Amino acid sequence: METFNHKLNTFLESWMGPRDQRVRGWLLLDNYPPTFALTVMYLLIVWMGPKYMKHRQPYSSRGLLVLYNLGLTLLSFYMFYELVTAVWHGGYNFYCQDTHSAQEVDNKIINVLWWYYFSKLIEFMDTFFFILRKNNHQITFLHIYHHASMLNIWWFVMNWVPCGHSYFGASLNSFVHVVMYSYYGLSAIPAMRPYLWWKKYITQLQLIQFFLTMSQTMCAVIWPCDFPKGWLYFQISYMVVLVFLFSNFYIQTYKKHSGSLKKEHQNGSPVSTNGHANGTASMERTEHKKLRVD
Repeated sequence: METFNHKLNTFLESWMGPRDQRVRGWLLLDNYPPTFALTVMYLLIVWMGPKYMKHRQPYSSRGLLVLYNLGLTLLSFYMFYELVTAVWHGGYNFYCQDTHSAQEVDNKIINVLWWYYFSKLIEFMDTFFFILRKNNHQITFLHIYHHASMLNIWWFVMNWVPCGHSYFGASLNSFVHVVMYSYYGLSAIPAMRPYLWWKKYITQLQLIQFFLTMSQTMCAVIWPCDFPKGWLYFQISYMVVLVFLFSNFYIQTYKKHSGSLKKEHQNGSPVSTNGHANGTASMERTEHKKLRVD
């Protein structure tokens, strides 16, 4: 196995350049196969899980959901706060920042971004809760693609560009996740559901996040520094894909649903507009099923 890892690392470095030595020895970062294997396990559970649950009663997991979403809300807030304060006090350049500036600031950014990478592994639990609660309609291509790709992308980010310009997208995403996971944590509490009106605005916030990340990455292309351009082009292309997928989700979920609601009310049929994902038991869902996207 060591020989395989060595050959793989040699191949990756010959293709992408030397790895950043500041993350040598860090959990899960030395070799790619563990991250890839965890992703394969995730996909296998996504495939096998609904089959296993098909003839079983859904699990409520309400208390666990509250704790899970609260935990991710706090972790996301920690990452957002630490990244913003480090960048602000460290004098990072907004337009383009290379990966070797002030050592103390870079080390702090690297530490927080490792937690960001690891949080993408934790977030696999989003899907597992859907399976346990038999919310299979939530397990869409967008949901699986986004969860599986982010963990793998950030393994490469942490090994080649673990600080510098990489901070911006992670900072925005952490802020969005504070809003998103706090919503889903509250939605797991039945008494709170009537007061939760901002779900569709989470998707709007996500789309704003992608456009801002794309714009800020373009700045580094226009006003370059020593940050590798290949990573900038990759990030822009990935943001374009996410904008397309999330926009399609928003149109399918909210715009078309808005039109169907008008028809339902014209026919005298009341339909609930308050759809929840991992916070509502499958037996409590209304006929119309809204999707969750993260």
